[in-house]
Amino acid sequence: MFSVKEAESLSPFELGLFLEKSAKKAVKNSVPLNAGRGNPNWTAAAPREAFFLLGLFAVSEMERVRQGELSGMPARIEMLGRFEVFLEAQSETPGKNLLTGIWRKGEQILGVDKHDWLFEFVDAITGDNYPNPDRVLNYVEKAIKAYLKKEIFEGLKKPFDIFAVEGGTAGICYLFDSLVNNFLLQPGDKIALMIPTFTPYLEIPQLSRYRFDVVQIRSMPELIDDRLTYQFSSREIEKLRDSSIKAVFMVNPSNPSSSALKEETISKLVDIVENDNPELMILTDDVYGTFVPKFQSVFSVLPFNTACIYSFSKYFGATGWRLGTIALADENVFDAKLRNLPQAFIRELEIRYEVITKETTNFKFIDRLVADSREVALNHAAGLSTPQQVQMALFSLFSLLDEEESYKKKAQSICRYRQKLLYEELDLVMPFDHYDSAYYCEFDLLEWMKTHFGEQFGLDFQRETSITNFLMRLALEHGLVLLKGSGFGGSEWSVRISLANLETNDYKEIGRRIKKMVSDEFLKWQFERGQVK
Repeated sequence: MFSVKEAESLSPFELGLFLEKSAKKAVKNSVPLNAGRGNPNWTAAAPREAFFLLGLFAVSEMERVRQGELSGMPARIEMLGRFEVFLEAQSETPGKNLLTGIWRKGEQILGVDKHDWLFEFVDAITGDNYPNPDRVLNYVEKAIKAYLKKEIFEGLKKPFDIFAVEGGTAGICYLFDSLVNNFLLQPGDKIALMIPTFTPYLEIPQLSRYRFDVVQIRSMPELIDDRLTYQFSSREIEKLRDSSIKAVFMVNPSNPSSSALKEETISKLVDIVENDNPELMILTDDVYGTFVPKFQSVFSVLPFNTACIYSFSKYFGATGWRLGTIALADENVFDAKLRNLPQAFIRELEIRYEVITKETTNFKFIDRLVADSREVALNHAAGLSTPQQVQMALFSLFSLLDEEESYKKKAQSICRYRQKLLYEELDLVMPFDHYDSAYYCEFDLLEWMKTHFGEQFGLDFQRETSITNFLMRLALEHGLVLLKGSGFGGSEWSVRISLANLETNDYKEIGRRIKKMVSDEFLKWQFERGQVK
């Protein structure tokens, strides 16, 4: 059992795990509600069913060559005809319908012969070979890139490459490591963080290996048509004109304030790069982009300067699959900066990568990411597992074939309706839909107290306790787990509530439990002052 003092120093996720255990032991007869984690409570069933059906076909192909307990490997010869017979024999299900749709339109979407992509997918889902190419399989890459262009990179004109990785978290780690390994960032360098943000972006730069000089660019609440959004003022964005800032890291839409960048902010970034900081490295994490109605990624307008991390985990309910990508334009600032490194650094990198290439100057940054992910020496065994890559391709193709966007509309509407229930219960100002992902809710608990129970009560409550103590009591006494917004760069008394991971009606109950605890504290406060008997 942590004391309040010990709990203060925990990361928000470690505190959340502790609070979850506490909530299960809540003294009141209430069902524990953990709104701390971002794991969605929905899944995309059709692409998973298609995965397992394709897997069954792959097993039947292996079984065509059998010696006792040993089976063979899928053979390309006449596979097309056997697959058509297999599909025809399946019952009508969403998975069968998706595979049939891919079969009929795959050539159009992937731009390659049926035989080519089918054999790659079947062999890959079998998992009988090392990933080849190690960065991402050829036709898997085509599917993912088509998906990203449709859902995240709308309007992008430049060609780009992707590296398939083990979820967004792996992408974060790989990027930080390769930037330092290749001297694009060095300990003590000045970087910028656009906050609030996903906690690791706050924590990693402070590690002894990096020790970056961090400039915070902070968003603030803003009302548009009497609706709330969190945006960056011109004054904050102007900090990036400082050319000593070598990189800026952002989560767009933000976590946990759930706001996408305004068009004006993106235009300001373009102006800054074009006129003041042309070598600025931009790293954007766009995992929540599919939850914003009209999302625009910075990668779409500044592809030369930007590396983009995208994860399939939230949108498809696939956190356990560990599926993500890093996207880089064919021509990019990272490669340009590598070419202009001091000769001493270039020589050191020649030694680092000489087991892979003798032409280090032509060794692209995205390929260095792959090599660094396996400490270079194990580059021959690099790459995301091939069955994982197939599932990622099937998620992508599922979205591409959903011309009515019924899945997207449903996923967005679930979060927005839950948000409505919570906000109405707490009497909060609703967010401005145009920029809002509605995946999380962040609000300042202390300001909410002052608004609904009076300024003096809020000030006295603040003096007598802390947000950590409040959250610990909320878990123990009311069985409700929330996370501290300050752990994401938010204000001291802000809280983060996931709108994705609980049943819809639970969000009214979350509001009730928060109000119940604060109301009880308010009555006690009034009693102590003789205002009630």
